[in-house]
Amino acid sequence: MSEPVKWEVVDMEMPDDCNIIVGHSHFIKTVEDLYEALVTASPTFEFGIAFCEASGPCLIRWDGNAKDLTDAAIRNAQKISAGHTFVILLRKGYPINVLNRIKDVQEVCRIYAATANPLQLLVFETDMGRGVAGVVDGYPSKGVEEESHIAERKALLRDIIGYKR
Repeated sequence: MSEPVKWEVVDMEMPDDCNIIVGHSHFIKTVEDLYEALVTASPTFEFGIAFCEASGPCLIRWDGNAKDLTDAAIRNAQKISAGHTFVILLRKGYPINVLNRIKDVQEVCRIYAATANPLQLLVFETDMGRGVAGVVDGYPSKGVEEESHIAERKALLRDIIGYKR
């Protein structure tokens, strides 16, 4: 008979000016393929990757081009400790710039979150191991935008991010 399922809320560490992408994959070469997808997307991206291996030695595999982000990705992966989960911390770019490349990595099964918001993972544990059930991305809604909010949103997109100039 299986033990009861245990639940944990795992807070993700986010260095300043970063976005985080958390997903699920299925193969040991995930770290190398994610590295290639990120490094070829833009020469300005700084990133760190960590991947929780789910079989064999069950190690946290890692790579990146920014030590602080790689170290933080490893710490996040250690807290999650759920097989085949990966964490990417990204600076000097946005997830929207790389999500399709990441999704196109053959072994990537799912993206749980891609955000600059505070992020919590809902992690469960069975007698076999741990898994990610879902995420809490940011905060609850506080209302409906008005005309002034629309103007602020468009200014952010056009003037700061450079979308649709």
